Amino acid sequence: MSSRRLRFVPAPSRARTGAARSGAAVGAAGAAAAAGAASAGAAARPEGPSAEASGARTGAAGITAELTASLTALRRSLDLPEAFPPDVEQEAERAAREVSTDPATAGLADLRDLDFVTIDPAGATDLDQALHLEVTGEGAGRTAVLHYAIADVPAVVAPGGALDAETRRRGQTMYAPDGRIPLHPSVLSDDAASLLPGVDRRAFVWRFELDAGARPVTTTLVRAVVRSREQWAYDEAQRAIDAGTAPATLLAMPWFGAARAERERERGGASLNVPETSIEPDGSGGFRLERSYGVPLEDWNAHVSLLTGMAAAEIMLRGRVGIVRTMPPADADDIVDFRAQTVALGLPWREAVAYGDYLRGLDRSPAARAVREYAAGLFRGAAYVAFDGEVPEHTDQAAIGAPYAHATAPLRRLVDRWVLVVCEALANGREVPEWARASLPDLPALMARSGQKASQLDAGAIDRVEAALLTPHVGEVFSGVVVSARSGVARVQLDDPPVDAKVPGLDAPPGSTVQVRVAAASIADGTVDLRPA
Repeated sequence: MSSRRLRFVPAPSRARTGAARSGAAVGAAGAAAAAGAASAGAAARPEGPSAEASGARTGAAGITAELTASLTALRRSLDLPEAFPPDVEQEAERAAREVSTDPATAGLADLRDLDFVTIDPAGATDLDQALHLEVTGEGAGRTAVLHYAIADVPAVVAPGGALDAETRRRGQTMYAPDGRIPLHPSVLSDDAASLLPGVDRRAFVWRFELDAGARPVTTTLVRAVVRSREQWAYDEAQRAIDAGTAPATLLAMPWFGAARAERERERGGASLNVPETSIEPDGSGGFRLERSYGVPLEDWNAHVSLLTGMAAAEIMLRGRVGIVRTMPPADADDIVDFRAQTVALGLPWREAVAYGDYLRGLDRSPAARAVREYAAGLFRGAAYVAFDGEVPEHTDQAAIGAPYAHATAPLRRLVDRWVLVVCEALANGREVPEWARASLPDLPALMARSGQKASQLDAGAIDRVEAALLTPHVGEVFSGVVVSARSGVARVQLDDPPVDAKVPGLDAPPGSTVQVRVAAASIADGTVDLRPA
């Protein structure tokens, strides 16, 4: 599952409109439907355990109960935190009440006249970012001003307090089908610190003056009070853009996204553009698994965050204090192997074509899907590197093609709080606060620990949902695509449901369509046993 993007969608959820969507449900309603009919991707219904023979295990209630118990056990095995301690909740509630959002009282810039909007997955309540993009002129004479507001979490988390200590223990918000494990109490993350529409909120506001190619000409950063006008979900915002009925900020996003994609090409960066797997509530107590490439706005919006992260890294490197997110270049031997794989798949990466251009030119065919799987293994070793006084020797994030820092999600990621405070001080010619400077060396280990647990939770949760989806279909045959093959084991992604699993003994090249039989599925540990049909 190395190349899959994963999203957990909170209830209530709305259907996505990605061009390559595939879905299946498990739960009170979904499992009942699954037990009554073969999957749309099934090629045959051979001999195997019937629904009657499997008994309660294949019934809707049995599957839902087993999945619920397995997800609970997964959380416990990872020693994930549950409720916040009382003193942490009390501190958060006090901050929500007492931290002023009056710009005059708090000594902040008043930017409430800007028509900020937020763009997030449907149902999100922890809104870290809001943007306002104003474009003037056309063609070579086009200029733009981008304001990007980031939730002012440092204003509500006192250094050295109980809340600060708890967030350092948690590291980041973690997401699971049965609920998220937030970095901050909900009174902050879903309310007082979230950039919800129609209310005044404190924010770090980046201001970028952009040229015709969306290159930043000048960059400033201030703490301010903002007011978002509207909360958009990706799908509805994309429809409004396509219809021409969206506000001016959203209507400017296609230009911005295309221009920033061209800047990415120039600096040698590359976006993998793999489909996203999302686990969504099915409305009946269970979960639905979907795979989608999403909508173009998701990529355009990601470029806003990338631009900001690169600006943050530049400020900190110039100031010689901060923390960046690094990744080494791909190993030369791995590149040679990758080129050989692209030739074998019939989609050769030619020497004259840049890596990013090659990936951008791939379609959504089975062979291209397999190429992206191999490409996901080229870049490894991402890390946080803190520094104070001496700039690290290696500062680039190789997949982005530039130095980069995490600066846009402080409600959900611990390190962003430090990056924002450091950048705001440096950008305005002030000393970095001592609490931030002194604790910078602690952050790489804190983030590495939470990142490892988040990855284990992601992988374990999706494995268990996949096992639950296939439990009613033990013995049946499904169609899928080989996305990789190594050491006699093929990784196959089923067409529907979008399950991804290893198949030992399958002799088929990557990119080929195959038939596999579900030999067994264990919800308890999230294992699926697929065999060549």
